[in-house]
Amino acid sequence: MRRALSLWLLAAWLPAGSVMGLAIGEPLTFTREAHQRQYDILVRELRCTVCQSEAIHESNAELAADMRRRVYEMTLAGHDAGAIIEFMVQRYGDYVRYRPPLQANTWLLWASPFLLALFGALAWWRSVAVRRRMPPAPVFTGQERALLERLRRESGGGRLP
Repeated sequence: MRRALSLWLLAAWLPAGSVMGLAIGEPLTFTREAHQRQYDILVRELRCTVCQSEAIHESNAELAADMRRRVYEMTLAGHDAGAIIEFMVQRYGDYVRYRPPLQANTWLLWASPFLLALFGALAWWRSVAVRRRMPPAPVFTGQERALLERLRRESGGGRLP
């Protein structure tokens, strides 16, 4: 029974794996190793605008396949990485980059980790300052504690902590 189940699962997943392999396409051939490196770097640095969280290297979307093909063609044509990225940005916008440049419209994105750390440090400093200004908790003698306990019992309250 267990073996039949595992064979059934294998049969169900095998076609899915072959379809995934076909979606990526044929292996690419490069004339120079520098072109291969540039292509590999670029397809991992450019974001699929359909999937929005995957690099075009990982995505099975048609747009990602088109972007991979365009990067491949431009790499073989001798374009450098900067020109290819600039082409993709002009066509799809700054969102296509995983590391957007520091510009007027992205300064908050770049500054947000530092601002969050600053606000966290200020909140911590403020809470420490407030705690230091608080009066210390009163220390009761045994006689005072017994008196308080008796007053609580008479008024219907519970025990002191």
